[in-house]
Amino acid sequence: MSTSSLLAGFITGLSLIMAIGAQNAFVLRQGLRREHVATTVLICVLSDVVLIASGVFGLGALIQQSPWLQSAARYGGAAFLFAYGLMAARRAWSQERLDVGEGRAASRKAAVLACLGFTWLNPHVYLDTVVLLGSLASQRPGQGPLWFGLGACLASACWFVGLGTGARLLTPLFARERSWRVLDSAVALMMLGMGAGLVAG
Repeated sequence: MSTSSLLAGFITGLSLIMAIGAQNAFVLRQGLRREHVATTVLICVLSDVVLIASGVFGLGALIQQSPWLQSAARYGGAAFLFAYGLMAARRAWSQERLDVGEGRAASRKAAVLACLGFTWLNPHVYLDTVVLLGSLASQRPGQGPLWFGLGACLASACWFVGLGTGARLLTPLFARERSWRVLDSAVALMMLGMGAGLVAG
């Protein structure tokens, strides 16, 4: 059960983090410009760990004590996953891509403040980590929520470290619209599959 919960947490966390958004755009931009990459990545990962832990051990425990909340979390989480999956599918068929842009170098303080803003002032962050991941973790018995949360934290660390440090290598790839369409297609399939699993389970 621990292995399956760890893997489920990793896949779910990675699916949520991979979607195009302001935070990912900022991390990728910092990586492409090689500006304060380590600081940016550290803030993103530590923030996710705090938020995921809050969801898994706070909201998750509350949901486990209430059958009504369990049902609400199950079907609410499924609805959110379906909506998120459909949004990713729509992006995959559109011409949306990440614009990394150009500009002068920012100070470390400016980079820190911007990263904190993209992370903590985005309402979707709370829906993804505290609400959705906490709800999904609560569906797992025994030590399942702990391993699920660890998997999600590991996914966050892998994604942001890879995105920040590997950004230069990705420049030619993600300059093309097709690359983002493939990425969003994969996210859509994973989201819709997990939503169907919640409804069926």
